[in-house]
Amino acid sequence: MPSLNFDLPEEYTALQRHAEKIIRDGAAVLEGTDEHSYFSDELLSLFRDSGLSELMVEGKYGGRFDKIDPLAVCVVREVLVQGSGHLDALFSLQGIGSYAISLAGTEEQKQAWLPKIAKAEALPAMALTEPDHGSDLKNIGTNVREEGDKLILNGEKAFISNVGVCNYYIVLAKEGEGHSLILLPSDTPGIEAESGPELLIGHVIGSLKFTDVEVPVSARLGTPGQAFPLVLNTLTVFRNSVAGAAVGLAQSALDEAVRHSRNRTQFGRPLHKLAPVAQLLADCGAEIEGARLMAYKAAVKSQNGDPDTLAYASMAKLYASEMANRVVNRCMQTMGRFSLIKGDKIEKYYRLVRPMTIYEGASEVLRLGVMQYLVDQDKQKEESGTDG
Repeated sequence: MPSLNFDLPEEYTALQRHAEKIIRDGAAVLEGTDEHSYFSDELLSLFRDSGLSELMVEGKYGGRFDKIDPLAVCVVREVLVQGSGHLDALFSLQGIGSYAISLAGTEEQKQAWLPKIAKAEALPAMALTEPDHGSDLKNIGTNVREEGDKLILNGEKAFISNVGVCNYYIVLAKEGEGHSLILLPSDTPGIEAESGPELLIGHVIGSLKFTDVEVPVSARLGTPGQAFPLVLNTLTVFRNSVAGAAVGLAQSALDEAVRHSRNRTQFGRPLHKLAPVAQLLADCGAEIEGARLMAYKAAVKSQNGDPDTLAYASMAKLYASEMANRVVNRCMQTMGRFSLIKGDKIEKYYRLVRPMTIYEGASEVLRLGVMQYLVDQDKQKEESGTDG
């Protein structure tokens, strides 16, 4: 009889163990880092020494594997977020800010940046969001025009991760009737960067203003006016990795709550013997396992280049981020007043988990995309005569 194996292959469990060791050995460096909106020199050094940035680059440019592996990214984020939101952000942004170069960059662009990304010698930023446009990217105001052998960029971006610390920006801008991605070294004249605002949890973020920024035509990534396939490909891989991070955060919160319920006695019994607590935590365990399977399945679909990869990444991110919020909330309820102590693990998880349903695809927007996928699937069944 054929069988399905749901266990991760050794190469991925080895990556998980490596990530766990980084967190364990770097505990002193990671302590308290998420309370600040900057990367300390010690944190950056820890990240560079970890070698994890190699997972974001193809082997020919210094990467760990021949091709970027979405499942490897997913399982590593599942571990890193448990130790530090900043460390998880550093890791994920290396991919978010370089994937378009891997997909559509010229050989010159790839040679200039990807080896540095692999060694974490360069930090990137992906500048999509604007003051008036988040999910509605097609209506952004930032624009670029070609004049001779130059591109002229004007506009504003907001809520951009890595502002102030990155070495380059990949900027989404209107060009004619379409949209283009422009690769800008961060020291390009005409770029004004401002840090802030402070978020719920420490995060390096800021805004950008472009005033007649001039760069060579060669700074464009890919075909003029055809940026959205590159943006969607980037979001597909790294939206799915948010699902992995959400699973890791939920798992760590549940571990804390289970430990508390074993050692805390109320009404003459261990807390986990009380039916309401048992129900809360049992539901958490079941939902985490379901979300983990969804995240891994979506990552494997991305590995294989399946046509429905974006829909599965959206479903995985939607379910896992919403699940993690429910789980952390239940775990806090289980731990009562002990979960409210500033700086405690579960309190930090509460602040880390809430943004997950907003960034890289708000839940409401993802639901619209998933619904369209379901409608398209139903149409295909009807047209093929296979509907029930």
